[in-house]
Amino acid sequence: MAEGPTQGGVDQVPPAAAAAGGRSVLAKREVPQEAPPRPPIVPPRRQHALGYNPRLALFFLLPALVLLGALMLYPIWYTIGRSLFDRAGDSFVGIDNYRRMFELDATRRAIRNNAIWVVSAPTLATGIGLVFAVLAERVRWQTAFKVAVFMPMAISLLAAGVIFRLVYEQDPDRGLANAVATSVVDAVRPPGELAGGRPSQPESVRSTGGGYETRRAFRPGSSVPIGLVAIPPDEIPSDAVRARSPARGGPGTLTGTVWVDFTRGGGGTPGVVDPTEQGLPGVKVEAIRAGDVAGSATTDPDGTFAVSGLDRSDSYRIALPSSNFREPYGGVTWLGPTLVTPSIIAAFLWVWIGFAMIVIGAGLAAIPREVLEAARTDGANEWQVFRRVTAPLLRPVLLVVLVTLVINVLKIFDLVFVIAPPSSQRDANVVALEMWRVSFGGARDQGLGSALSVLLFVLVVPAMIYNIRRLRADRA
Repeated sequence: MAEGPTQGGVDQVPPAAAAAGGRSVLAKREVPQEAPPRPPIVPPRRQHALGYNPRLALFFLLPALVLLGALMLYPIWYTIGRSLFDRAGDSFVGIDNYRRMFELDATRRAIRNNAIWVVSAPTLATGIGLVFAVLAERVRWQTAFKVAVFMPMAISLLAAGVIFRLVYEQDPDRGLANAVATSVVDAVRPPGELAGGRPSQPESVRSTGGGYETRRAFRPGSSVPIGLVAIPPDEIPSDAVRARSPARGGPGTLTGTVWVDFTRGGGGTPGVVDPTEQGLPGVKVEAIRAGDVAGSATTDPDGTFAVSGLDRSDSYRIALPSSNFREPYGGVTWLGPTLVTPSIIAAFLWVWIGFAMIVIGAGLAAIPREVLEAARTDGANEWQVFRRVTAPLLRPVLLVVLVTLVINVLKIFDLVFVIAPPSSQRDANVVALEMWRVSFGGARDQGLGSALSVLLFVLVVPAMIYNIRRLRADRA
């Protein structure tokens, strides 16, 4: 009978195991040991929005919060409260200022102009900035181009307003815009040599709607003198010489003289060429028969002319067409009631297009070039690449630029106040300018001005909230 392990707590190795190992092995019984105690699980410390120590963060934020409350929150609260009182601030009137605000024509005009600004100015600035940003990547001197376009951002809106007030001057000798406009128009439709001139003998020469014509008809072979006055000496052509009485024309020819019928120092006979009077060269003369032009000629330096090729049996009136008396183009009334708002918007674009170009250019630089090259490899032309690839990828940047410009447009004041003259300032009025006029102008109505301030605040806040949400979404 086999014996079990009985001695000393030592197990005897079975013979088979000993035979396999070639020797007897005694194995000590293993005593199980207790596992070491685990350290307690400490949950991670939850971080507050202001950091691990919000009290310390609030301590450092306290100066900024005090300034924010003193410079922003308190004025907002005070303005809202002031809008509920009368002009002097003594009597509580409730919402009467708000009711009266919308009943005034000036306020409605200001809101309408602000709507025009919001619709047009940010859209145009963003669109032109996008075009400039795309084109700037394709020109050799892109750095110089960007600096030139962005330069107006370094100028304050007040200084920009002064610049464009001079640009829009009505006098072409002072205003750049009208200098360009008059140069173009005068090149296409040149002014007459006799601008402002009129006949010295109205009983013999009559007006024909801009030009002049003899009252009686002449047969070929006759001589027709036409004297003019009201022509300043400095406007007489430089090649003019002393006027000469015309000789009678031959068969089929009408002759005459067009001269300045004025003798310096007095004297002289009206309708007669006097020795010191000057001829008018370059004047177009026409022979009129039954309302049609039968022949024409141009005066010589001494003022004489000869219209030939006429029928000897007919009679003709000698006419000076209106092109001789056409006034120089006086330019565009940029700051008149009709164009004052578009003109100020153009000044705004001049300042802010650079901002739009730089921000959109940064967005373009972040677009992977592999995407654009892949679109071109697939056969897309440049317009398709821009419309289907570049524009969609730039959509977040374009929205940021657009909303930022909308906020600036809603608060526009400087340009309108400086550029618009007093005669058309009411037509260019906006909410911010109306608030200033009511509060600090002749009205001195602080209650109504505070109500307008609250209206402007209400108009700006939604755009600011939208911009902040977009920034948070992009950050997330």
